[in-house]
Amino acid sequence: MKFLRFSLIIFITLTSTVKADFNKKLIDQLDDGGKLIFIRHAYAPGSGDPDNFNLNDCSTQRNLSNEGKNQAKNIGEFFRKNKIKIEKVISSEWCRCKDTSSLAFGSFETKNFLNSFYSSKFVKNKNSQMLDLRKYIKNFKSKKNLVLVTHYVVISEALNFAPSSGEIVISDKKFNIIGNVKTNY
Repeated sequence: MKFLRFSLIIFITLTSTVKADFNKKLIDQLDDGGKLIFIRHAYAPGSGDPDNFNLNDCSTQRNLSNEGKNQAKNIGEFFRKNKIKIEKVISSEWCRCKDTSSLAFGSFETKNFLNSFYSSKFVKNKNSQMLDLRKYIKNFKSKKNLVLVTHYVVISEALNFAPSSGEIVISDKKFNIIGNVKTNY
């Protein structure tokens, strides 16, 4: 029993050290700038949008819960605490992405290539959106990082990665994943 307890303590200590080292290495890479920082919108219960969805009316959309609002604030705190250099924040036009952007960063602009194409109503936009995203990234020149607040389907398509709500996924401009950070709500 003492051996098991000792082994558990050693395991927890080692994994915490490894995680801390990984986070430090990831932050160091963000300090270099020029990275893409994809963020899946904070927690908004459910999936997809209601049938009466209207892009210009947040009351018709799936929105952030109180937990999601707290998570968005935690995302912003992660960036401030680690002094991550940001050139700009761009967001999907969906309210849950705009709210995540606003609560985390304050100012942002919207780009329709970050919009969801999850529902059959929007799936026809997928190829043109991904093409527009790649063009935008190709023309993005900065020594700072670019934050893209978007949806599961966009991140999954661009990076072949399945993010959870509020997850931060960092890549280079060629869409190679460097690392990820899960955020709490």
